[in-house]
Amino acid sequence: MYDIAIVGAGINGTSVAYEFIQAGKKVIVFDKDAIAAGGSGAAGAFISPKFSKAGELKELIHDAFVYSTDFYEKNFPNIYNKTRLIHIAKDEKDAEDLKYYKTHTSLKLYDQNSVNIDQEYVSIDSGIVDAKNMCEALCEGAKFKQENISSLVYEDSYWVLNDIYAAKEVVLATGAYKSLLNEPCIKLRGVWGHRIDIKTSTKNENSIHHFVSMSPNNGGVMAIGATHNVHYHPETSKEEYDLSYGRVELLEKATRTLDLTDVEIIKDYVGLRSGSFDYLPLLGRIVNSHETLECGEKNIRVKKPDFEKFIYYPNLYMINGNGGYGFVLAPYLAKKLADYILKGKKIEDMLSPARFFARWVKRG
Repeated sequence: MYDIAIVGAGINGTSVAYEFIQAGKKVIVFDKDAIAAGGSGAAGAFISPKFSKAGELKELIHDAFVYSTDFYEKNFPNIYNKTRLIHIAKDEKDAEDLKYYKTHTSLKLYDQNSVNIDQEYVSIDSGIVDAKNMCEALCEGAKFKQENISSLVYEDSYWVLNDIYAAKEVVLATGAYKSLLNEPCIKLRGVWGHRIDIKTSTKNENSIHHFVSMSPNNGGVMAIGATHNVHYHPETSKEEYDLSYGRVELLEKATRTLDLTDVEIIKDYVGLRSGSFDYLPLLGRIVNSHETLECGEKNIRVKKPDFEKFIYYPNLYMINGNGGYGFVLAPYLAKKLADYILKGKKIEDMLSPARFFARWVKRG
């Protein structure tokens, strides 16, 4: 019997594992492939705030950026590399957003004249995470099983997975892949990510976000990545993803910013990243839509439904939909989820998966 079982070993699942390991709990983590084998392993894992005007998502990512940079630096200094981040405007709207951001942020910004760039940009202290090594380090101390979980049954106050493993609590961190639950209101956007590591003689001392994200040149090696293909999905697409086309696209966009010389592609990393349809993550309990609807819709079809009146699966939670900010949001959200499960601290309604259930019912 495990205290908690986590399905999915990307940055979300392994961050949750870390919190429960630190709390002294018995943890098992499942993944059908390996730790960080999907979208998390393909991420450039740049730790960055959201450079935009006001909004719930911008504020959430700001708080997560502050929390996560401290979290990584304090707990995993050998896997977290501090860098200077330069975010360059892609167009006029982006430039206006950056101008607004610079006058309204509490983060320390560097002098605009410190870098020779003729577009609007923001420069801050930031960092990069070694994606796979970080996910492996986060779940050190948990039991890891490379196994596809296809069965999840609740009986006698605990969950049984694949008719073999028993756990008191279960967290689903399965990204944009097919869900274990038949809950039509929970839908996620899959965005295919592609990153390449290249050898190049081009010197670059900073992380750069422009048309793509680029790492500093470390020993002649740079990483270039983007979440750039919203149409390809490994579970539904009829053809394999074209690696060569993705490489050409990444290099073409990178050369709009840097003059890359003596380029040799060392390795490709690809994977599916998940985002929600309102762009905010999904964190917390999962509504049992069938049982909730059986009790009637009067508590749902109101302007601001009370999520506490819904019926939820017992001891079943999810963490998902981080989009391109997985390594920024995951430690912050995992702490919130652990605090809810272990200490009863409330998770904000704006993050609750129940919000999609309420919208689904209202749409009929």
